[in-house]
Amino acid sequence: MGVTVNGERDILGIWAGDGQEGARFWLQVFTELKNRGVEDVLIAVCDGLKGLPEAINTTWEQTVVQQCIVHLIRNSFRYAGRQHRDAIVRSLKPVYTAPSEQAAKDRFEEFAAEWGGRYPAIVQLWKNSWAEFVPFLEYDVEIRRVICTTNAIESINARYRRAVRARGHFPNEAAALKCLYLVTRSLDPTGGGRARWVMRWKPALNAFAITFAGRFEKTTHE
Repeated sequence: MGVTVNGERDILGIWAGDGQEGARFWLQVFTELKNRGVEDVLIAVCDGLKGLPEAINTTWEQTVVQQCIVHLIRNSFRYAGRQHRDAIVRSLKPVYTAPSEQAAKDRFEEFAAEWGGRYPAIVQLWKNSWAEFVPFLEYDVEIRRVICTTNAIESINARYRRAVRARGHFPNEAAALKCLYLVTRSLDPTGGGRARWVMRWKPALNAFAITFAGRFEKTTHE
């Protein structure tokens, strides 16, 4: 799913994989998108899929790859006891809301000191994801609001799953993709959802225009 500089969201494509998607698979996907006219991508938000960041930067060298903050927090919960999750979220919030990377590092050291002994895997998870996490801290709060999560595409994926379960099975891959295509076409039949999103996009639009000056104007004019 992509968002244009005008704030219009669109499903750029649906691909079927075999569960072993890696850099090569994603490179084929992004090459297709580029050949279809996606000349530049300012920020790509992803949830840690293997090979995805490498494929993005191979296709669009200037793209900033941003780790989904919500996914990072959810992944942290895999290693934490349920009774400690609320406390962990409170301890992590100063990290991902920090005004700068240095401030985030300082807060993360405090988090590691508090929870590292009990949950070292969480500390290691954030260290491994740090390179894809820190770009988030460089942006205005309005940009942070639109790139902190991949929930928009997850909502669509949830509808896809419901449609697939309702059907039960498909004779072939093409039949399954046609089902998903029909679901996509029915997502916003009146256009009301798109209109509301575009209105909320205006503050972020101003921040993007300043942050990506030059590239942003080129994309707008073309």
